[in-house]
Amino acid sequence: MRVERITLGRRPPRHLAGAVLARDVRVGGERWAKGRRLSEADLDVLGSAAASHGGPPDIPVVVAERGEIHEDEAALRLARAIAGPGLDLRGPAESRVDLHAAADGVLHVRIRELELLNRIDPLEVFTALDGSVVRSGQLVASVKVAPHVVAEAVVAAGAAKAGDGRRPLVWLAPFRPMRVGVVVKESLRSADRERFERSVRAKVETLGSRIAALVYAADDVPSVEAALAAMTRGRDPTDVLLTAGGRSTDPSDPFFVAIERLGGRMVRHGVPAHPGSMLWLARIRRTAILGLPTCGAYSKATAADLLLPRLLTGEPPTLQTVSRLGHGGILTREMRFRFPPYARDLDAPEG
Repeated sequence: MRVERITLGRRPPRHLAGAVLARDVRVGGERWAKGRRLSEADLDVLGSAAASHGGPPDIPVVVAERGEIHEDEAALRLARAIAGPGLDLRGPAESRVDLHAAADGVLHVRIRELELLNRIDPLEVFTALDGSVVRSGQLVASVKVAPHVVAEAVVAAGAAKAGDGRRPLVWLAPFRPMRVGVVVKESLRSADRERFERSVRAKVETLGSRIAALVYAADDVPSVEAALAAMTRGRDPTDVLLTAGGRSTDPSDPFFVAIERLGGRMVRHGVPAHPGSMLWLARIRRTAILGLPTCGAYSKATAADLLLPRLLTGEPPTLQTVSRLGHGGILTREMRFRFPPYARDLDAPEG
């Protein structure tokens, strides 16, 4: 790029059409913002304008050279390269393009690639936290290019780091209307059942799904196996199954024995987050099974409230899904923003 100057009141040369203002300037009582691309009509106005009292008579402008593009075009190209499904692009405005959630759902960010892209000067991409539960219309990411003119090759390098749209850097998984089953062992005290049912319905329904069945089973293998089979077999099995009342550290607990007998498998005993580290995850055929910790069955916000939203977007119950909870997994009161709206008012530990 090169910098030239326009003198107010003197007709600028025609080749400066398309040049960019390097600073804010007042012209005829109107504020022209830095970054403005000057049209031929703008040049005519500047040629007939007088310098404001006390203001500089000369205005610096940036002229793009071969292989360079304006900041707005650069930001828009980069935004299109990083953005995946579920996002709406807004802008550019002052070289910034914003990405907003097109629906309620869970935000996904490829953190490592984001870091590598941001090592490219002068590109800037900033996002909400990976795994955030977001509402429709919420700002989740922004793209900005600092200088008014940037080399096209730099933008291309940033787009390549992001995958050039083939594998998005940022995307939204919207909540799906799923059928959720609940199996509770009768070892759960009767006095706690109403509170549990109210809590679990709030979790599921707030995220756009519904409770298809809620069953209390005796604390023995045949009863638990029958309850799990009813919700995971047949023509219309539940998408997600929640359990409560199990003993997560006891390999002989009826839930674990029943899952094995029904041809299922354990995915993870415990998760890298607290509270809720005793949460467990399994699957039988296509049904994800989430074993709620005792504290998560009632009024406390736990790791279950980070994992359940992912499952209700259709994310599969895998080790990869669980492992992502570790970063930011100390769920103190200061971390309430990580929870879905229904859980932000629940109890949380001091530390």
